[in-house]
Amino acid sequence: MNRTKVGVISLGCSKNLVDTEVMLGHLDRAGCVFVQDAVEADVLIVNTCGFIDAAREESVRAILDAASLKTTGRLKRLVVAGCMVQRYRDELTRELDGDVDAFVGLDELDGIVEATQATRKSVGAAPRSDLPMFAPATTELSRAGNLLSRYLYDANTPRKLATPPWTAYVKIAEGCDHTCSFCAIPNFRGAFRSRPADDVVAEAEALARRGVKEINLIAQDSSHFGRDRGDAAGLAGLVTRLDQVTDLRWVRVHYLYPNTVNDRLIEAMAVSPRVVKYVDMPLQHAHPEMLKRMRRGGSGASHLKLLGRFRAAMPDAALRSTFIVGFPGETEEEFEQLVAFVEEARFDHLGVFTYSHEDGTSAHGLVDDVSDHLKGDRRDRLMEVQQRIAFEKNEARVGETVEVLVEGAHPETEHLLVGRASTQAPDVDGQILLNDGHADPGTFARVLLTETAGYDLVGRILGAA
Repeated sequence: MNRTKVGVISLGCSKNLVDTEVMLGHLDRAGCVFVQDAVEADVLIVNTCGFIDAAREESVRAILDAASLKTTGRLKRLVVAGCMVQRYRDELTRELDGDVDAFVGLDELDGIVEATQATRKSVGAAPRSDLPMFAPATTELSRAGNLLSRYLYDANTPRKLATPPWTAYVKIAEGCDHTCSFCAIPNFRGAFRSRPADDVVAEAEALARRGVKEINLIAQDSSHFGRDRGDAAGLAGLVTRLDQVTDLRWVRVHYLYPNTVNDRLIEAMAVSPRVVKYVDMPLQHAHPEMLKRMRRGGSGASHLKLLGRFRAAMPDAALRSTFIVGFPGETEEEFEQLVAFVEEARFDHLGVFTYSHEDGTSAHGLVDDVSDHLKGDRRDRLMEVQQRIAFEKNEARVGETVEVLVEGAHPETEHLLVGRASTQAPDVDGQILLNDGHADPGTFARVLLTETAGYDLVGRILGAA
């Protein structure tokens, strides 16, 4: 084929990024040339996120901006892929038929090459500015015309990393079996399905041979890994095996679910040297009545007990969680109990999201009775508490010597290097600013932490680690 210049805009979470990398892998095999600047692309792919309103609005803006390049740039073909296509294909097809040349759902990633090559009569149509934002009232047709995803990539699937060459995400499972009342993901990502452990290990070994030093395991519920396949070893067995991949330095586990964590997993994470002591467990709330309405169960007391089990096994572990504020019916008392829980739990890293009323979820039948203003206020109040805790924790680390993965020059100045400790995940946590010494990107250094910089730390390189 001709050396088509392809640009890709990948939106949403790290699980979506892996889907993008699978598409890039197929295109790379087909001989495409990849460009960073969308203006230089012959073909542009927008991999969308359809999770919540804000994500969908971002995806729509990206699609319309891309479509405009057919008249202002060299763009000949626009392909829209991902979660929004899986969830809203009917609406997208109807509203964007003149702007988008192909739609690629979650089960069609291996058809991306054909999608970039086929021809249409409607190429070059002017973009619209009145595209609806796919509010709940418009989604009946999409649910009727959509199929649940069943796709699951494997170690032999072509994949081109979009991350720096020393780090990669490994999706160990797809879909979800939980029925959280606020979440629409099972409606389009489908039922939970694990990859075979042998296949995950084979991919990790292949990535290590390519120079990857850090892998981040991801799934909607990572701690449920293997149970759908009758794999009794589960995630504990997988991390034990990955710990034996000697060319890897760090293995990080994301998105544990409190109801599927067991002592065997905690012990496996604690005793495996390559498995970093980092616990990422979205808890969503702490008040038992709120958790019941969210269809998650548990309570602040049970959460604290589980966090205590992790801390007993891994005293230096960094704990990360996420919470939702403004869920229907959330009272001031329930919110204040969440604040008190965060004060007591003292997370190292925390994300707070405002509730989004999602079509197709059981919570959509509830009255969305917490105002947007109050949702935002509660988010800000909770993050103020977390900010103080995070800053206190950073202050306590000054004087420590830590192992740091150096990632290159600071984006705003060449006089600083940046890196991450094992307690900091890529993209979502703070960084370590290196203002003294030198190390090449992708290498590990011993760093003395000398001061704080908000959520970040500052350090001096002492030598190779």
